[in-house]
Amino acid sequence: QVQLVESGGGLVQAGGSLRLSCAASRRTFSPYAVGWFRQTPGKEREFVAAISWTGGNTDYGDSVTDRFTISRDNAKNTVYLQMNSLKPEDTAVYYCAVSRFTAPHQPAEPSDYVYWGQGTQVTVSS
Repeated sequence: QVQLVESGGGLVQAGGSLRLSCAASRRTFSPYAVGWFRQTPGKEREFVAAISWTGGNTDYGDSVTDRFTISRDNAKNTVYLQMNSLKPEDTAVYYCAVSRFTAPHQPAEPSDYVYWGQGTQVTVSS
């Protein structure tokens, strides 16, 4: 079983940047895609981004395209989410998850993902 630990969340002003990390332990991500979702109280979990095992295939949610970048370092068993030009509406708990597929599956659904981290809070102040 893969254990995932997210880090890098925090408080940032609007327009700022954060980089989230998702580290896997006990097992590697191989050979599966990894995704990021976010959730605010009372709302469904929202797809943010996903990346294939090779890193050559990425997918983004409409609200983060051109602002967020997902990447991975398989040697370090770590996936990153670089978040730029942050907005107050990006405030949420961000979760990483391992897919049952090797590449991002569209439409992206939480049910496509098997293992989940505990989440990291991102708060963007206006």
